[in-house]
Amino acid sequence: MRLPDDLDAKLTERARRERRSKQELAIEAIREAQNRAELKVDDVLTELMDSDAEILDHLK
Repeated sequence: MRLPDDLDAKLTERARRERRSKQELAIEAIREAQNRAELKVDDVLTELMDSDAEILDHLK
């Protein structure tokens, strides 16, 4: 994966500090971002189900 120089430098420094590979940190960040995105979708769906429960009952 190619990163802009500034992000690569930050990732390199963090990897050095944490004694982890840049790849490991990047994979972790991508997984966390994906989990946050999935949680947001689930939260919206739950909120819609709650707020529109009466309407959904009428549609059954």
